[in-house]
Amino acid sequence: MIRTLTLCITCSMLTLITYLWLEKSASSPEIMAQEGRFQNPILIPPTPNQGLEVRSNNIPNNLPATSMPYFQQYTPDELVNISVYEKVNRSVVNITTESVSQDLLFEYTSEGAGSGSVLDKNGNILTNYHVIRDAKQVNITLYDGSSYEATFVGADQINDIAIVKIDAKPDVLIPISWGDSTNLKVGQRVFAIGNPFGFERTLSVGIVSSLNRSLKLSGNRKTSSIIQIDASLNPGNSGGPLLDSQGNLIGINTAIASTSRAGQSAGVGFAVPVSLVKRVLPQLLKFGKVIRPELGITSVYQTDKGLMINRLIPGGPAEKAGLQGPQIVRQRRGPFVIEKVQRTAADLIISLDGKPIKNADELLDAVESHKPGDAVNLTIERDGKQFTVVVTLGTQES
Repeated sequence: MIRTLTLCITCSMLTLITYLWLEKSASSPEIMAQEGRFQNPILIPPTPNQGLEVRSNNIPNNLPATSMPYFQQYTPDELVNISVYEKVNRSVVNITTESVSQDLLFEYTSEGAGSGSVLDKNGNILTNYHVIRDAKQVNITLYDGSSYEATFVGADQINDIAIVKIDAKPDVLIPISWGDSTNLKVGQRVFAIGNPFGFERTLSVGIVSSLNRSLKLSGNRKTSSIIQIDASLNPGNSGGPLLDSQGNLIGINTAIASTSRAGQSAGVGFAVPVSLVKRVLPQLLKFGKVIRPELGITSVYQTDKGLMINRLIPGGPAEKAGLQGPQIVRQRRGPFVIEKVQRTAADLIISLDGKPIKNADELLDAVESHKPGDAVNLTIERDGKQFTVVVTLGTQES
């Protein structure tokens, strides 16, 4: 009797222990993954300066079970948005400016606002030139609320790029991560962080709407390779970073197309590509300006056959190479000498290094793909005949 009772108790205990073990195992992440109870990929928020890591149907070994609710309450798209913001928002600065203008009687002070990105631990800040243009004082506010007066470092007015610098401790300066704008695709998701209407470090999300737009950013010169986006940009976003889904810098938000007098977003924004920034940044940091190659032609006329030279720089590279502009013909009529401009005598530019040239912007872009001192091959037409002239590029500072 006692032996039978002992055996029953032992069996019951074994059954209970087995049940509890199976129940615990069935609720473990490993079993749930095998059963397909985690259907969506799990995105792991990155550590600083890292991109998102996607683990499909697997839980990282170093992720405690208590972390699971965090991933269950957000969609994969939301986790990407959160990750980009958490990675970059401390690298974005708020810029406020004070400018002074005057008339015959009074002096006026005006304020402006914009955004920027921390470039390095030395305190260099990247923004648009139009954000700090004509400013008497530029103030930079970091993510921790600390504010510093900035000094001017350099600017590329043509491409609306500027660098200012602040004297801040390295531990509060979080440099932005560099990306690549050469392989962007229309439809690719992009992120903008800035200070629209003074609301600091505001995130907006959109896509690349188009590529290689041409836009007049300063004066009459067009900048090509501009990125068009539909992420919401408003006054105060200028100079802020455009980011890819890894939180890397791919452009500077610089302009919007708007039907509103207040300049509010209509879903058409533009950004200067980071590839252009990388090209001029070393010169801005070293010289405070961009030293560009100079062809020595200051004015052209666009024709069906090519670009007709209208004006040459006296003693410039093109004139030294033998290129011709319009000829001045003097005719005497009685006591008077009349001068006539014979434009048909000017050379027509057909191509540069074998690449057809259709307008002035294409000519400038082709020249600026070289360095001062480089030799380029200009195909020109003169008196109905085409031939090639080698021109050694000079130096132009801007």
